[in-house]
Amino acid sequence: MTVVGIDAHKDWHTLVAVDEVGKRLAELTVPARAKGHQKILTWLTQFADVQVAVEDCRHLTRRLEADLLDAGHKVVRVHTRLMAGMRRSGRQPGKSDPIDAEAVARVALREDDLPTAELPGPTRDMKLLSDHRRSLVARRTALQAKVRWFLHEIDPDLHVPSRGLRRYQLLEELLGFLAERQGVIVEIARDLLEDITSLTRRINDIERRLDKLVRASHSALLEVPGLGALGASMIIGETAGAGRFTNKDAYARFNGTAPIPVWSGNKVRVRLSRGGNRRINTALHMAAVTQIRLGKEGSAYYDKLIARGKTKTEAIRLLRRRLSDRVFSAMRVDERHDTNAVVNRAGSEDNVTGPIVAELRSAA
Repeated sequence: MTVVGIDAHKDWHTLVAVDEVGKRLAELTVPARAKGHQKILTWLTQFADVQVAVEDCRHLTRRLEADLLDAGHKVVRVHTRLMAGMRRSGRQPGKSDPIDAEAVARVALREDDLPTAELPGPTRDMKLLSDHRRSLVARRTALQAKVRWFLHEIDPDLHVPSRGLRRYQLLEELLGFLAERQGVIVEIARDLLEDITSLTRRINDIERRLDKLVRASHSALLEVPGLGALGASMIIGETAGAGRFTNKDAYARFNGTAPIPVWSGNKVRVRLSRGGNRRINTALHMAAVTQIRLGKEGSAYYDKLIARGKTKTEAIRLLRRRLSDRVFSAMRVDERHDTNAVVNRAGSEDNVTGPIVAELRSAA
């Protein structure tokens, strides 16, 4: 088998092919454009059994990954921290694009169960929409903080509720209040309130879209108490497929809910993981707090831990790990359901139009 490592940049892609023992076979550098991608596909045809590994920088490699997948190649992603160790152990010192590409290929040879690239689908849509919503919320929060000072300067007796600057009714009332006044500060406050109203509409539209996407593809995940559509969409987008994890423990290490061993000798000790995907960790934490507040299934587990002498912080951490296992199982169920649905649709298509479909496939 030949493994091809790719070091991707905005303007250039460098590829290095290695054999089964890591010996360099060939090297190629092409522009990061459509013609360059076509040259890569042609260059790969010289190898009989090839696997492609790319450095995990998805904004730079997303289009290249899609072209490789459309051509029928298997593509795996290599995290940058794995490349650093491989470069240090290499015979050639220094750092260059060919060295990095060769390190990517050798890591793919050494490591099993690397994340596999897939064509964009609903999962990526949820990721993009969730990220876009978060940036809009951050922008709206900054505007809300700014307009509050202006409103206080205009009328110190004006009361604005703590979380009220996201309600259409209050925003309309404030705009009506400012319509009766003059001055530069009033004009700026009016512009800020109009921007907040526009952002709120866009945020609410995105939330409705996320709710529909999650309910259509991950109904089992929504059954986890304390987890709403927004938290679920964040988890789905950041996970990028639960099937790429070997078990629940690997997923817990990925999201930072698994403790890190720090012991030597006979006494086993662990400490809190500060790494992992913090967005998934945040969503799990909010679900845990919600379960405790509403008295859901995690509340009894939390109370039992407190009775055993755990602190509140320790109990929430343990509940968060339990929620990670529950979320992982739910996503596996949803993904199996989607796979079975695709297989069933394909089977019904063959049953209904078997000869026609077979003819079309042979012609293609």
